[in-house]
Amino acid sequence: MNPLEIPSSQFRRLAERVAKLASDYLDHVDSMPVAPAITGEDSVRLFDAPLPEQGIGEAVFDDLPEVLRSSRAPNARFFGYVLGSGEPVAATADLMASVLNQNVTAWRSAPAAVMIEKTVVNWLSQAIGCPQFRGYLTGGGSAANLMGLAMAREATAPANERGVTTGAVVYASQEVHMSIPKSVALLGIGRDNLRLIPTDSSLRMDAVELERQIAKDKAEGKIPLAVVASAGTVNTGAIDPLAKIAEIAHRNGAWLHIDGSYGALAAIAERSRFNGMELADSISLDPHKWLYQPLDCGCLLYRSPEAAQKAFSHSGDYTRALSADPIERFAFFEESLELSRRFRALKLWLSLRYHGVAAFRESIRKDVAHAHRLADMIEREPQMELVGRGELSAVCFRYRGASGSSETTLNQLNAAILQHTQKRGRVYLSNATLAGKFCLRACIVNHRTKDSDIDAVVPEVLAAAKELAAPENAR
Repeated sequence: MNPLEIPSSQFRRLAERVAKLASDYLDHVDSMPVAPAITGEDSVRLFDAPLPEQGIGEAVFDDLPEVLRSSRAPNARFFGYVLGSGEPVAATADLMASVLNQNVTAWRSAPAAVMIEKTVVNWLSQAIGCPQFRGYLTGGGSAANLMGLAMAREATAPANERGVTTGAVVYASQEVHMSIPKSVALLGIGRDNLRLIPTDSSLRMDAVELERQIAKDKAEGKIPLAVVASAGTVNTGAIDPLAKIAEIAHRNGAWLHIDGSYGALAAIAERSRFNGMELADSISLDPHKWLYQPLDCGCLLYRSPEAAQKAFSHSGDYTRALSADPIERFAFFEESLELSRRFRALKLWLSLRYHGVAAFRESIRKDVAHAHRLADMIEREPQMELVGRGELSAVCFRYRGASGSSETTLNQLNAAILQHTQKRGRVYLSNATLAGKFCLRACIVNHRTKDSDIDAVVPEVLAAAKELAAPENAR
C-alpha cells in the first residue's frame, strides 16, 4: 500500500471524529465568545512548527479542538464585514467535494460537477431577475469583479493581443469596493484612469455627476471603458440608481458591470430595490455572503458568452475538445481566467434543494428587519449617533462621547470602543469611515441571528465605553 493511502475503515473513523467535533461545536456555538481570547504571540506558539519529516497519525486530530478555540466563532452575534454564517448542510458538501476531487474545467473532466454548476448558476440568475445571464462560480467577489472588468476591457478597448489602449477610463462611485481599484491596476488600465464619482446624501452614485464626467473625458479624447455600479456598497449597503446608470453607460458605449457581491442576492427577497440590474453586462455576487454558504463561493454572471470567450479563450492543444456534442464539448476555461477549479457548486446544490429558496428569502428578509431594528434602537439612545443607514442590512453608528469633543477625539474613542467591544466577546462589529467619521458597523447576513442578539449590540457598546472611561483605564 502506498504510504499515503489509508483503509476506508480508517477514513470512516476520521470522518466520524470530525463530524462529531463539528456537530458538538454547532451545539454550543451561540454560547461561545464571538472573538477568541488569543493574541498574535499565542497563535505563533500554538501553530508555528517545523515541517514534520515523520507523521504522527491520528494524533494530529487531537489538535483540532485548539483550532476551534482559536477561531472566530460563527455565532448569531457576528456582525463584522460582510460574511455569511456558514450554513451546515452546505458544509457537509465540502467534504464530499474534496473526496470526489473533481477539477471543474470542462464537462469531459467533471460531467456531474459541470452540469450542477451550470444548474445552480442558472438558478441564481433567475432568482435575482436576470434569467438571460450565464456564468460560473468564483472564489469571491474580488475575482468576479476582476474578470467582469477584463471582459469590459476586451469588449470596449481590446488589449489581449497588442496591449492596453491609452485613454480608456473606468467610472465608479466614491463608495466602491477596494477590489475595483485593484482590478483596474491589474488589468493595466491604471488607477489614474479610475474616476471616483461623488455620491448623493444616501451614498449612492450621483448619476448627474457621472454623465458630466463622461462628457468631460470624451471631450478630451478618452474612451469610456466601463461603469461600475454598486448593488449594495460595502460600507452602508447603498444601491446605486442602476437603471439610470445603465442608460448613461450604454448611451456612451461603456460596459456596465454591477458589483453585487454584498447585495445582489437580496433581490431574491427585495426585487424592487434592484430595478435595472437586468440591464447590466456583468454582475458579481457572493453566495458566501447572503446565501450563507461556507467560504468560498462567489459568482460572475454575464449577458454575452461571446464577450467572455473573447476575453478568456486561449487554449493549448492538450485541452482541445474532441466531441461535437454541445453539452460534452463545454469548457468553463473558455469563458474564465481559471483552469483548475474546485467543485464549489455542490454545496449550493445541496443547500438550495434541502431548504428551498423560500427559506433563504425569509432569512434575508429577517436580516433586513434586524438592521432596521438596530438602527431604531440606536436612534432612541441619546449616547449614540446613527451615521449611515443603507437600504440593506448594514448599520453605521458611533458613540457620541463628551459634549464638545473634536472629531479626532471621537474617532479615537470609537476605535477604542470597537476594540474593547470585540475583547468583551459578546458581539463582533467591524468599522467604516463615513464623511471623516470613524463608525462602528454592524452588517447582518447571518441566518442564526435572533432579536435578542440584535438587542445586545447597543448595551455592549455602552458597556465598553463605560469600562474605557473607568478611572483605571483613564490616561
